[in-house]
Amino acid sequence: MAPAEHPRMSDVAERAGVSLSTVSRALRGAPGVAPAVRENVLRAAAELSYVVSRGASSLVTGRTGRIAVLVPFLQPWFFGVALAGMNTRLRAAELDMLVYQVGDVEELDGYVRSLPLRSNVDCVVAVSLDLDEGEIKQLDELGLPVVFCSQRVEGRPSVFIDNTGAARGATQHLLNLGHTRIAYIHTRDQTGFSWSSQERRRGYEQAMAEAGAEPFVVSERPGHDGGALAMGRLLSVSHPPTAVFAESDDVAMGALRVLRRSRLEIPEAISVIGFDGSDFAELLDLTTVAQPVFEMGVRAAELAADIVETGRPSTAQVELPTTLLVRQSTAAPRRSRNLTVRAAPHS
Repeated sequence: MAPAEHPRMSDVAERAGVSLSTVSRALRGAPGVAPAVRENVLRAAAELSYVVSRGASSLVTGRTGRIAVLVPFLQPWFFGVALAGMNTRLRAAELDMLVYQVGDVEELDGYVRSLPLRSNVDCVVAVSLDLDEGEIKQLDELGLPVVFCSQRVEGRPSVFIDNTGAARGATQHLLNLGHTRIAYIHTRDQTGFSWSSQERRRGYEQAMAEAGAEPFVVSERPGHDGGALAMGRLLSVSHPPTAVFAESDDVAMGALRVLRRSRLEIPEAISVIGFDGSDFAELLDLTTVAQPVFEMGVRAAELAADIVETGRPSTAQVELPTTLLVRQSTAAPRRSRNLTVRAAPHS
């Protein structure tokens, strides 16, 4: 039999004298195929110049070889790094990654009801959506396994950090330096998602309560602009803080911008600490809580790939460590004089 111009899996099965499912398992390297049978299938495929078609394979296996990744935004830094980690691991597993930007809870509902998403992927990875119980049940309506990245969900495959414990440790660092007037910049937006902000704020408040210090929380929108606005408000009070803990490095950068424009020395006038461990934090010499974002993406993709390959559900809980990186933006408070601020800009 001469090789067909576009050979099909059925042609390979006919030449090797085996079933379609055996050809699929042999070409994927799946278990349950005798070495001699696998060699025979590979020889037949080579003779026919057969290239595995993902679409044809899915008809036999019920798998598409695609993973859907739901992210709230494609920026800032965190999401790009997490996606890079996922892509590295999924490519190694010969799986494709489809990225869907879910801007708010209503848009998530649209994706859940989307037939193409249900039929075109084998597994879903939800990145940093911090869904509540109702939203998780909503995601279950897809009828697909879901892996949670940057959120811990009991009984579900999850890769996460201890946001509360890490924030408590960062606040304790400032307390140990001698700060008692420590403000926390908390963010809020209109997406309907809670993010990790509540957990980090909880850690800050726990540390302050244990030290007998009064918490001072300022809420603003996320990002540089939110940090700048919050810092402007903090500098406008009669008794400004001597240290500021920003919910993220992005927020901390906005706070630093205002302090520098106000010609206030950092950390002599005010210490600043962030959260995430971004590349920009290192450039700005910002003390921050670093989380292993790339590894988080790799491990989440690893869980998804394992679920797809084995066909078995998972309840794996993977907690990754954080590291407090102490840099020059934090120091003991200057006790010799009170902070005075003149015409601090708000942006």
